Amino acid sequence: MSTDISQDAAPGPSPAGTARAAIAARFERLPPSRWHVTVRLIVGVVTFFEAFDQLLIAYALPELRDEWHLSTGDATAVLTVGSAGMLVGALLSGRLADRYGRVKVIAYCVAASGLVSLALTACTSLTPFLALRFVQGLAIGGEVPVAAAFISEITRSFKRGRFVLLYELVFPAGLTVGALVAAWVVPAAGWRTMFAVAAVPGLLAFLVQRRVPESPRWLAERGRLAEAEAVMSEIEAKVTAATGAPLPPAAPTASATTAAAPTATAAERAATGVRGLFTGRYRRRTLVVGAIWFTGYFVNYGVTSWLPSIYKDEYGLSLSDALLYSTVTSVAGLIGCLIVALTVDVLGRRRIFAVCLGASAALLLTLAALGAGSPVQVLIWTSLSAVGFFGSNICLYLYTPELYPTRMRALGCSVGGAVNRLGVILGPILVGVVYAANDSVTAVFVMLAAVAVVGAVVAGTLAEETANRPLEEISP
Repeated sequence: MSTDISQDAAPGPSPAGTARAAIAARFERLPPSRWHVTVRLIVGVVTFFEAFDQLLIAYALPELRDEWHLSTGDATAVLTVGSAGMLVGALLSGRLADRYGRVKVIAYCVAASGLVSLALTACTSLTPFLALRFVQGLAIGGEVPVAAAFISEITRSFKRGRFVLLYELVFPAGLTVGALVAAWVVPAAGWRTMFAVAAVPGLLAFLVQRRVPESPRWLAERGRLAEAEAVMSEIEAKVTAATGAPLPPAAPTASATTAAAPTATAAERAATGVRGLFTGRYRRRTLVVGAIWFTGYFVNYGVTSWLPSIYKDEYGLSLSDALLYSTVTSVAGLIGCLIVALTVDVLGRRRIFAVCLGASAALLLTLAALGAGSPVQVLIWTSLSAVGFFGSNICLYLYTPELYPTRMRALGCSVGGAVNRLGVILGPILVGVVYAANDSVTAVFVMLAAVAVVGAVVAGTLAEETANRPLEEISP
């Protein structure tokens, strides 16, 4: 069932403005269907393998240190250079996706990541390996935030959190499967085999281009109204066919923006680009969500990036046992993500952040107080903590797209992704510094707990609640 944009749109300042309102109203009437599942699955598989690629380095590092005789500084560079690339890739991809489209950027990024994984298998020394990891970081950092923006734009407001986060589960699932596969393959076949396996999903770029439609919200925002109408009508036809029932009438288009428009300043309604992220209400949102991104990922990667090496060096575990212990923590984090996905629409985004980060801090402090005297003790308490910081971090992929309008949604997501890369980079670096300076892991866990407390306080006192509100109401 199709409703022409011009028929439903209330009078507005421009054709693009009325089209945006109509598209929003038409998405709100779409029930969950096989079409949603198919698109979420295709984009989800892409994101799954990007996560798979991202974590491989932590599991390859112990073998790389032995093969190339890496110093602690070299090892830190190996862990962080990909994150530096992801930071740059995130910043670039947001601008590109807001200008050229979400789907095109996603497809190009996954193709580039697959090609680089293949090239990594040929590396025989540190320098080319670091250069290629940086390039791969550009691709992974570009794909993930743009995919988050896209999934949010094809989803209605009711139970949006559950829908988006069940998609976002593919990222920690990719981390977990990567950990499980690496724990078995790296000791048996070497790190090069893992990167060869990770190259295969680059072929998914063709599937994305052929089967995933461009976001109608983005097309309308760019003034491509005929394309927006055609894509929206195609989506409605597929949903109708999947559900076997006609769609309900679209609500009056004014309802999508009425709640927000009267309180929005002219500057906010015109906000765009990087400057727009710091205009009016968006300034506070950008600073708050940036703080949560940074603290959550600082803790996440401060823990997970060093765990294999800590188990091996501090407690004398074999490589296979060190990787297995680290995998348990990743599995616990995946469970935390699932819990958050199922409860986020009931508890709300702000409470999820505050509770998850606060609980992680308490658990890490408990581990430090107990002295982290055995690998089993570290395994138990870091895994319990991972339930919290993984859960908080996955919620950011839902929350950040909700905070910005379509014209700068991908850019807002990419800036969030760039800030998270700062946390990913600095977390492992400072863990390495504190670990080396104190010759003890207890100081590491105290530092990570303190960072998690900062994130919990910022979220609990300053974050804006967005649960079950239309995107156009939240962000005019």
